[in-house]
This record gives sequence, structure tokens and C-alpha cells, in this order.
Amino acid sequence: MLYKYLYSLHDKISVFNVFKYTSFRIILAALTSLFICFTLGPWMIGKLHKLQIGQTIRDDGPKSHMVKTGTPTMGGTLILFAVILSTLLWADLTNTYIWIVLAITASYGAIGFYDDYKKIVQKDSVGLRGKYKLGLQLLISLVIGYILFISKDFSTTITIPFLKNVVPDLGAFYILFAMFVISGSSNAVNLTDGLDGLAIGPIIITAATYLLFAFLVGHVKFANYLQIQFIAGANELSVFCAAIVGSGLGFLWFNTYPAQVFMGDVGSLALGGALGTLAIITKQELVLAIVGGVFVLETVSVIVQVASYKMTGKRVFQMAPIHHHFELKGWAEPKIIVRFWIITIILALVAVSTLKLR
Repeated sequence: MLYKYLYSLHDKISVFNVFKYTSFRIILAALTSLFICFTLGPWMIGKLHKLQIGQTIRDDGPKSHMVKTGTPTMGGTLILFAVILSTLLWADLTNTYIWIVLAITASYGAIGFYDDYKKIVQKDSVGLRGKYKLGLQLLISLVIGYILFISKDFSTTITIPFLKNVVPDLGAFYILFAMFVISGSSNAVNLTDGLDGLAIGPIIITAATYLLFAFLVGHVKFANYLQIQFIAGANELSVFCAAIVGSGLGFLWFNTYPAQVFMGDVGSLALGGALGTLAIITKQELVLAIVGGVFVLETVSVIVQVASYKMTGKRVFQMAPIHHHFELKGWAEPKIIVRFWIITIILALVAVSTLKLR
């Protein structure tokens, strides 16, 4: 939007020619979203305090969490506002992929917002019932999968990490595969969002990783050199990724331990869905399980815990998701958070290495 106007001035003022470069707009998107969060963060936290939109803490969780009762939540609305506005300002809005990721972000954010609203404002302990929440996520991701499937030149093959010549074509089943990746990623991030800054750190790292992927697959020379699939227009998604990175850093300023504000489902569901969609469009679907290994670990811990208890009556972990297990074992909350960040950085490096180690 804004970038198109500014670039149109390059005939009169040559310096405006820089706006045609994706790399320059990546920086602008990150800085814009960061500035928005820094500027509006204190105001939003004060507003949430005034409206008494505070977090309710589970009685069966770690007792150290009880001091967090009443901490403002639904801060994810600030992240989404920053991401969407920055993308609208600096991305090429004629690019279909931009509208697809914005649609997922906004729609999943709306689901999370309604769930948070029912729990916190309406004091409904259940919130949006799980079957309805998951049903809406699956429906939206199914529609997105179908739109991509019928898109011109979109491939239904999937990339297998570290394997160069293994590219299975799922055909129409790719729609269901996309639905699983997008909704699964959304819920995995949601499960991880249980400690101060625990989820937003890996979100930033994962978004930065997919910023690189989008930039490379969207440039034919880089794609040919790395022998990865070229996807015309995908490089524009790096602007969207940069907006996530910038807003994530801005939000982390207030969300770091001890948190002044929590993300809420409005943020975790939306950002998780966005990451899943980025993985689908850039054809780095399975790599998401590597760079997002922390999200996978958290999800698997819940599945194992539930399955074990139902089948044997015994729990594998002291509490699930697994970050609570480490808390109950005596790990300090900041130690768990930082170690999970470190793990994600290592996994991101492994994920990037898949571009060449094939």
C-alpha cells in the first residue's frame, strides 16, 4: 500500500527506487511492527488492567503461577494489529500469497479472541468449546488448502528434509495435508504458550527461519542454485515474516519474565496458523516439525500424557504440557524458557541446513 505510493515517486526522486527491493521492505516491516508494539504496548496493558481483562490461573498447576492471577491477557491483539498493519504498508498487495496468510492470521485470531472473550470477560470457564474451536480451524484451513490446490502452478508435492530426490505428490490429498499442517501448527503453539515468553521466543525464531526460506524460494537464481522448488511470488512472504519477527520482539519486551501481559489464544492460535501456512506455501512443510520442534514436543507430551492415563491410569509426566513437568521438578521458570529458546535456535540451524544437506 504505502510502498507502492513511495515507489511511484522514484522517477522524480531516485532514492525511492529502494522500495522495489524486498530486502529493504523486510527491514521496514520489522521496524514498523516493532515500533507499533513498543508504542502501543504500555497503553494496551493499561487498558486491559482498567477493563480487568486478567488471566485466570489453574488451581492444579504449579503454585508459583498463582501470583500471575490477574495479569492482563489477550495481548496477542497487539501483535496481530502490528503484523497486519505492517504487512499492508510494506507488502505487495497484488500478491495472492499475502492475502492468504493475512486471512489465516485474521480468522484464527478471531477464533482465539472469541475464546478469550468468553473465558475472561464473560467468565465462562469453558470458553469456546473444543469441538467448535477445532472445527472452525479445520474448516478455515481446508478452504485455504483448496484455494492453494486450485491455484495456478501450485505444486502438490511435499519436500522431505535431507532427501533430494524424494518428492511425493499427494495430489488432491494435499488439501487435507495442508489442513493438518495449518491447524496442527496453530494448536501446537497454543499448547506451548504457558510460561512468560515461552511461546513468543520460538515463534520469532521460526518466523525468521521462514523469512529466509520465503526469500530463497521466491528468487529463481537462489532456488536453482540450492536446487529447491522456485515459487513465484513467495519472496513477498518474507515481508510478512519480518512483521512477525518485529512484533514478536516488541511484544517480548512486555511478555518476558515476569510478564506484564500474556498473549492469549488470540495470539497463539493466529501466529501458529500463520507459521503453518508459511510452511505450506514455501514447500518446506515437514521442516516446520524441525524448527518448531519445541511446539512438537509440547504437543506430543500432552498426547502421551492423555493416552497413558486413559490406558493405564498412570501419568508419564508430572504435568503436561512438558514445560510444567520441568517446573514441578524444580526448574526455575526463566531457566525453562531460555533453554527452550536455545533448543529452538539449534533446531532452526538444522532446518536451514536442509537447504544444502540433501
